Amino acid sequence: MLTLKMLRDDPQAVVDKLKIKNFDARPIVDKVLELDALRRKLQTESDALLSQQKQFASKIGVLMKQGLKQDAETAKAEVAALKEQSTSMLARMEEAGKELEANLVLLPNIPCSLVKEGKGAEDNEVVKMGGPEVSLPADALPHWELAKKYDIIDFDLGVKITGAGFPVYKGKGAKLQRALINFFLDCNTEAGYKEVEPPVLVNKDSGFGTGQLPDKEGQMYHATLDDFYLVPTAEVPVTNIFRDVILDQNQIPQRLTAYTPCFRREAGSYGKDVRGLNRLHQFDKVEIVRVEKPENSYKALDEMVAHVEGIVNKLGLKYRILRLCGGDMSFTSAITYDFELWSAAQGRWLEISSVSNFETYQSNRLRLRYRDENGATQLAHTLNGSSLALPRVVAALLEDNQTPDGIVIPEILRPYTGFDIID
Repeated sequence: MLTLKMLRDDPQAVVDKLKIKNFDARPIVDKVLELDALRRKLQTESDALLSQQKQFASKIGVLMKQGLKQDAETAKAEVAALKEQSTSMLARMEEAGKELEANLVLLPNIPCSLVKEGKGAEDNEVVKMGGPEVSLPADALPHWELAKKYDIIDFDLGVKITGAGFPVYKGKGAKLQRALINFFLDCNTEAGYKEVEPPVLVNKDSGFGTGQLPDKEGQMYHATLDDFYLVPTAEVPVTNIFRDVILDQNQIPQRLTAYTPCFRREAGSYGKDVRGLNRLHQFDKVEIVRVEKPENSYKALDEMVAHVEGIVNKLGLKYRILRLCGGDMSFTSAITYDFELWSAAQGRWLEISSVSNFETYQSNRLRLRYRDENGATQLAHTLNGSSLALPRVVAALLEDNQTPDGIVIPEILRPYTGFDIID
């Protein structure tokens, strides 16, 4: 959430910067400033009323001692009338404050100076490419056909049990899932991230804290009876560990990693891009989260990008790294780098990771602060990244490693899978 101070100090700068995200902030900014002015006006008037109440109250005792009971009663009536006005004014202030907050949360995060203008994915900037070239035989199959051929993922059975987008992993397919989760977690913990195992249901405050609510409410599964939400990513519960927390100097930075199943409704997703593992409603993902001082957060972002790149390189997959343009960035992000794997069998790039810096946007909603060297509290910066999301990694692994004899498992994964080939 943007701070009110940002809008007070330079509202035009906020409007101009949010244009990079193709967001017209002017009506909301004007409304917020109007409500802020009203609230401050009411506060001034309320303070004046309180002063008058005190003046009349101090007179009452003096009048009573002087035997001027009628004057004292008149003064009491004045105090009662002032209290009634004050109560009404405080209610108006509270109402204005709530409306101000409701409008303020509608503003997305301001993109950092590295983010370029653009309307969508076609305007994203490729900043790096790597990994081996992929050469497949003419009869190469997409992963959904390979899954059926080797009986490792059953999409139809998932439809029977739940619905489309909920696959059943079987045999070596299930072991590959478990192997990747453990491999990713080991890579992260070896890099200094502390593993946690959070809940996969969160309350509304947690969804608000990381910015999923109210922006992505329609994309989250909602357990209405208890008013809980199924997590769309481990980012939500892990980052909320620090909600309403003030960290001391020796507690920052924080580096955490977690595995969770993730749940996304993906409403409105149709067509060829959703086949097989390309887009699911339930999938496994390992996440990394960092809490940093503002002056260190962009160095931390570079470290996270390099860390994810190192994992992809270990898997021996062809990849590219994109810096997202303003129009393709999330509501909460100040800057995002996406990782994509090349699917030779499908002839397309598959997104497997997003690494983002949110600066103070989430921490302001979370009330996550740290004490600086002077003992004053400051908003921290939060960052997170997929490290990694499994479905499209599995898709690329299956497709790019297919041979006439079967699907060859990358050497780095064999200690985790316990087998060298899927045949």
